[in-house]
This record gives sequence, structure tokens and C-alpha cells, in this order.
Amino acid sequence: MKYLSDLASDDLKGKYVLLRLDLNVPILEDGSVGDTYRLEKVIETIDFLREKEARTIIISHIEGGEKTLLPVWHYLNGFIPLEFSLTYFTPEAIDKLLNLKDKGVILFENLRVNKGEKENDPEFAKKLGAMAEIYVNDAFAVSHRKHASVSAVAEFLPHYGGLLLKQEIEHLSKVFNPDKPFLFILGGAKFDTKMPLIKKYLDKADYIFLAGALANNVYKERGFEIGTSLISDNVEGIKEIANSSKVLVPVDVTVKGADGEISFKKMGELLPDDYIMDAGPETLGQLKKLLDESRTILWNGPLGNYELGFADKTEQLAKMIAEKTASDPSTTSIIGGGDTVASINKLGLNEKFTFLSTGGGAMLDYLVNETLPGIQVLDK
Repeated sequence: MKYLSDLASDDLKGKYVLLRLDLNVPILEDGSVGDTYRLEKVIETIDFLREKEARTIIISHIEGGEKTLLPVWHYLNGFIPLEFSLTYFTPEAIDKLLNLKDKGVILFENLRVNKGEKENDPEFAKKLGAMAEIYVNDAFAVSHRKHASVSAVAEFLPHYGGLLLKQEIEHLSKVFNPDKPFLFILGGAKFDTKMPLIKKYLDKADYIFLAGALANNVYKERGFEIGTSLISDNVEGIKEIANSSKVLVPVDVTVKGADGEISFKKMGELLPDDYIMDAGPETLGQLKKLLDESRTILWNGPLGNYELGFADKTEQLAKMIAEKTASDPSTTSIIGGGDTVASINKLGLNEKFTFLSTGGGAMLDYLVNETLPGIQVLDK
């Protein structure tokens, strides 16, 4: 694959560059950006293109809320002078590109208002491609999607990976042949969708620590009462996972009882009406010991129900991994997942790990398949 960094100033000066970014960030009720990490990570690529005097056309999508990139436009405009106001895909808007100057940057509105985007429609991709002379994919977090701006458009233009995409690939690929001991911490829910990942890394990892709702299926298979806790139904291969000595789960949990009271319990103590909300305090000691013995640490997904406010154990784990990374130069720590990264960003620990991925589902898919649709098209 060729990367944007392979291009010299003469290759980019005055050229129209179609830059696919992932600007899909949470928007708060007051219209401001809720988590700025992904936006901070794209500045380097935009600055690179401006330094080379390219004419940059940014395209992206956003979900939830009003489904507009206007809050993102306001945020980015504080760091980069955007040439025009947020622009829709209309003939009049396309004409604006004729007035885009060297070093100029324009942001187009949410791609997904166009039906052809999610359908990977080649005609829509062709229209996108007609706006530019070079295509750059710097949207790792959406590169597991076969969408027009990620997949089909690369067929119509010379194409390159962006600076962030390059970092993602270089760092995540380290876990394909990791330094040992290797600890993989995997949280969240939807056990069935993560089963291929767990099976693959049973061979590579020394330990796989399952947390969140993922652990509940293991508890149940091992014969423990889990009350009304969330589980995934009909998980094929769960017996093999639960019986593996490499698979670890929290030694204690935070539960919400039928009366709404919160307490800490060890497995074997839960009542039929209890609901597991998070890991327990003793689990942090369990994790500390595992971290101290590890040279490669891969973590994706929170330890508890982050959306309902059970974030403290996840945040404490983030602090422990940051401390381990700082105190031991031989440690490689790679972290990803939306809620996980949000907790780290909240704590101001972004720079305390070897690498913090912008990908959630894309990170997991890449770890399983060692490539993604949006990466494969760049190799052609």
C-alpha cells in the first residue's frame, strides 16, 4: 500500500485531494462535540496536506442527533481555516471547488444523507471521485464498511492511506506476533460477534480476560448463578472458551439487587434477582497482577455498563495500564473501543499508552482478519 507520506510536495501542490475522515463523534445536547479524540487525531493529516499546498476536500459521516457535521465544522474551524461553510452535495456546492485555493480546506456534509453511500453505489462513488485528483483514506474506524466513500471510490482515483491509517496498521499489527507474555482484555457485550476474535487469540495470548457482559456467559457455563444479568443466547463454542485455562473473568462483581441496592459479591454469592453491572474491587488486584507480568497489553471494551454510569473500574484499569506503560519501557499497550477511549479521554490519559486506536468495530475486525475492505482497495 502507498501512503500519503510517500508523496512529495510536487505531487500534491495545487492538487484536489478527496480526504475520507471519520468525524463520527458524539454531539451533546448543547450542540457541542462530546468526545474530541477522533477529531484531534485527524489534524495531522490535514496539516500535512496544507503544508504541501494541496486543496483538501473532506468527506465523512455522522450518526445520531441531527445527523449534521456542523458541530464538527465549528470544532475543526478552531484549528484549521476552512475555506467555506459546511457544504452539501449540490451542483452549486461542487462549483465552489473551482474557487478552492492551494492550502484550502472544505468540509462536505454527512455522506449518509446520500442513499448511494451505504449501498456502495459505484455511480455515487464516481461523483465523489470526480471532485478530486487523489483519494486518501484516513478513516480507519469506518474501513470495515463497504461504503462508497471507503471502498468504491478508490477505483476512480489514485489512492493512498492517510497518516492515521498508517499508524493504526503499524501498531495493531504488532499483536499478530506479540512480545510475551501477552494479555488481551476484552469487554463489552455481544459474545457471539466476538467469538472469532476470542478463538484466534486463544493461540496467541497467554491470557484473555473477559469482562462486561462477555463474562456472564462464561460464569453461566461454569455453573454460577448470574441472576438477571445480560447474556448472549446460543453462543456456539462457549464450552471450549469457558473450559480454557487461558480465559479469565472478574473474581468479584458489582451487582444491583432487586431493591436497587448496589453491592460487591463474589461468584457463588449472587441471588436470582441480582444484575451484574461491573467488575468488583478485588478484580482490580487480579488485573494488576496480570498487568505486572505482561509485556504486550491489548484492551478493547469497558469492564462494566459504562452507559449507565458504571465507569469507575474501567477508569481505574486505564490508570493501571498507563502506569505500567510508563514504568516499564518494554511494555506495549494498545487500547481501543468507543467507551474505553471515552473514559481515557475523560481522564486525560490519551498520550500515556503505546497506541490509542480510533477504531471500535474496525479494530476488532482488523485483529481477526488482519485487513479490512477499506484497506484492501488501497492495495490494488
